[in-house]
Amino acid sequence: MELVVIEAVRRSVIGKQVKALRRQGKLPAVIYGRSIAPTPITLDLRTTTQTLSRISSSALVTIDLEGEKYTTLVRDRQRNFISGSLTHVDFQAVSMLEKLRTNVSIEVHGEPPAIKNFNGILVVNLDEVEVESLPGDLPERILLDVSTLNNIGDSLHVKDLVLPENVVVLEDPETIVVVITAPAAEEVEEVVAEVAEEEPEVIEKGKKEEGEEEEAEE
Repeated sequence: MELVVIEAVRRSVIGKQVKALRRQGKLPAVIYGRSIAPTPITLDLRTTTQTLSRISSSALVTIDLEGEKYTTLVRDRQRNFISGSLTHVDFQAVSMLEKLRTNVSIEVHGEPPAIKNFNGILVVNLDEVEVESLPGDLPERILLDVSTLNNIGDSLHVKDLVLPENVVVLEDPETIVVVITAPAAEEVEEVVAEVAEEEPEVIEKGKKEEGEEEEAEE
């Protein structure tokens, strides 16, 4: 696993005053955990954004806080809802000797034969799972090969995920991760076909009712 290090300094500025830090290209954050009380810190916005953009949510991040190093997980990333830029990050310091629970992303790879042969659509129902393990055993992502999906309706479940030996999945094993569905266009065509079959009956019924009304008027 790649060693990711982010340098930080302690932060005394809190509340609304952190806006001034952001204008200076700084990113307010907090680090907390069993080995450290909740501590406001400041990071370089550009460097942190680049670093966090290339790692998964289950990757370990070392925070170098003025010479003291803490192994952490990113627990929350807040963003500006207009620009999308980071505005705050929460880091949880973890012990390499204690198990923890976190979410690991699922990365789909391969080409399902059902897409080529039957014009099927691959629907991803679950893009991450909660797992439990020691921090050092956490996978950055879980690869899922979908090349075994041959027909419409074929699916893969949580129980089909392949994980490292010391990692336990906490999700229901029967939960569907991916499934092949029929194209929506075919469903629409089927509905149109059904309506088309019903229309003559409606028209015929309407004509019959009109004829009955004319006879009644005579």
